[in-house]
Amino acid sequence: MYSLGGHVTMVADKVRVGAYARALRQVVRPTSVVVDLGAGTGIMGLLACSFGARRVFAVEPDDVIQVARELAAVNGFADRIEFLQALSTSVELPEKADVIVSDLRGVLPIEGGHFAAIMDARERFLAPGGALIPRCDTLWAVPVESAEIHAAYVAPGQPDGAHLNLDALCHYSGNALRKVRVAPSHFLAEPSCWGALDYAHVESPNVSADINWVVNRVGTAHGFVTWFDAELTEGVGFSNAPSSPEAIYGQLFFPWARPMALDPGDAVDLTIHANLVNKDYVWRW
Repeated sequence: MYSLGGHVTMVADKVRVGAYARALRQVVRPTSVVVDLGAGTGIMGLLACSFGARRVFAVEPDDVIQVARELAAVNGFADRIEFLQALSTSVELPEKADVIVSDLRGVLPIEGGHFAAIMDARERFLAPGGALIPRCDTLWAVPVESAEIHAAYVAPGQPDGAHLNLDALCHYSGNALRKVRVAPSHFLAEPSCWGALDYAHVESPNVSADINWVVNRVGTAHGFVTWFDAELTEGVGFSNAPSSPEAIYGQLFFPWARPMALDPGDAVDLTIHANLVNKDYVWRW
C-alpha cells in the first residue's frame, strides 16, 4: 500500500503546478515527445497531453504510477501516455524526446539522485535542441534571527522538574537540517546567491560555495536559511523564497551550534559543501 498524501499536496500547490503548466504550454507542440521524469501522479504528463503532445513517456519507480494510469484513462490520454515503472536510469526509450520535464527537488534542488537522473536523461533521452524543464535553479542564502526555530530544533529546554545534561542531543540536532518557514523580517543581511544550476551543462552532483554577507541590523544569528529560484522556461519560473507566495517547499534551515550577536557592518563568511555519498547528501558548513 502506498501513501498519496505527499503527492496530493504537490498537485495542490498552485504556485508550483501553475508555473509548470505555463512552461509546458510554452514549449509543447502537436509533434512533441515529452518525458515526464519522476512522474508521480502524472500531472505533468497530463498537462503535456492537454497542450497537444503527440507522445508522453511517464517514468516513475513507485507504485503511485498506478494512480497516474487511472488519471490518464479518465482524462482520455491513455493512448498517448506510456507508463514505465522503473528508475529512469534503467529505462530505454524508442524515440528521442523534444521536452524533458521533472520536479525531483526537495526543499533544495540538491536532493538524492536528482542530478544523476537529469544528467542521464539529458544525454540519452533528449533530442538535439530539445527543452529541459526546469532550465536552471539559482540558490540563495541569508543569516537569520529566530530564537523560536533554534530552540525548537537545536536547544530544547529541560523537561519539567529535571536537570539533565543534553549536550549530546544538542550537538546532534545542531548538525541536522530542517525545513522551516521564515519571513524576510528574520533576515540579518541581504540574501546572497551561492550557486546556479544550469541543467543543460551540470556535470557533478556535488556543490560547494563560499558565501559572504555584511550584517545590516542589530540582531542575534541562529543559523542561515537557503532556497531556490527556478527558471522553467524563458520568462517562466517560481521561487520558494520567504518573500514569494508560499509553496510546498518552505526553506532549509542550517543551524549554528551557538547563537551569535551581530552588529551592522559585521562580516559573516560561510563555506558550504554538499557531497553525494551513496544516495544521500552529506552537508558541511
